[in-house]
Amino acid sequence: MSFSKARDLVQLAQMAAARRRGVALEDIMDEFAVSHRTAQRMAAALETTFANVQYTDGPDRKRRWRLVDPQSDRLQLSNETGIEALDIAARHARDAGRMRHAKALDDLRAGLLARLPGPNAARVEADAEAVLSSLAEVTRPGPRSLLDSSLLDAMIEALRGPFRLKVFYRDDAKQRILEPHGVLLGHRTYLVARDIDKPDGMRSFRMDLITGATVLDESFALDPDFVLSDFAARSFGVWQDPTEYGEVVWRFVPSAAERASGFRFHPRQTMERCADGSLIVRFTASGWLEMAWHLYQWGDLVEVLAPEGLARMVEGHRRSDFGGTP
Repeated sequence: MSFSKARDLVQLAQMAAARRRGVALEDIMDEFAVSHRTAQRMAAALETTFANVQYTDGPDRKRRWRLVDPQSDRLQLSNETGIEALDIAARHARDAGRMRHAKALDDLRAGLLARLPGPNAARVEADAEAVLSSLAEVTRPGPRSLLDSSLLDAMIEALRGPFRLKVFYRDDAKQRILEPHGVLLGHRTYLVARDIDKPDGMRSFRMDLITGATVLDESFALDPDFVLSDFAARSFGVWQDPTEYGEVVWRFVPSAAERASGFRFHPRQTMERCADGSLIVRFTASGWLEMAWHLYQWGDLVEVLAPEGLARMVEGHRRSDFGGTP
């Protein structure tokens, strides 16, 4: 057996140990990008190699293989990529002020390294540090909202409950009682919550404007009809205004169409190439000001066909002297 096949077999054994129901042929095909026949051969090799493999035939008529009492700590692979991913994720968490998550990621990283033999652990850690030191983020111009880590901890604790939050927002001396349903991450971070004193449903609260937060010992029922991704999709950026919500249509001129086709302006956008080579982008959202900020970068290479309010907002600001596109 080749080295790569042996490694795949160990990885398959880890999958069979970690998944409560075991692994089916379809799981093997997806994980290793192999054909149905190759997946069958890998499943057979798993049965032959490990004495503690069991299989069951489920009601869906699929056979699944599982390792019983696998002692999976003896099957650990030298996971350089996993260590790198945890390092990068921890750095992002620290940069965003999410110290609780950074600590948890550091603990996971330490646990992975501790389960490797000494020489392997040193090599994997050195490789991961080399990769991390060679990665840097491009700084986005503009102010950056720095969040208090204790505030983020309170939000996470409330979301985990879920528990109500007592907060002070903006310069308002009156406390608000919120029922948090999620957090929107972007150039600003917003808490999505229901204010129990407001009848207008879910609202967005800028977290950098929350001056204090206390988790209350009061649980609440999450709105069963609320979907955070649907709520987020109602805006172009992070801010949304119900009065602006509607269809948005932009037309990019032929010279900019190819470049614009590589952009994801909105998660639910559609694109249409026209006979003259131009590109029509459609989506439904609100937040005209954030749209105008982005459209300015395209100069006169984009035209707002709808809504009229956004078209009026950008009228007179479409320049022709920009030397490039976003």
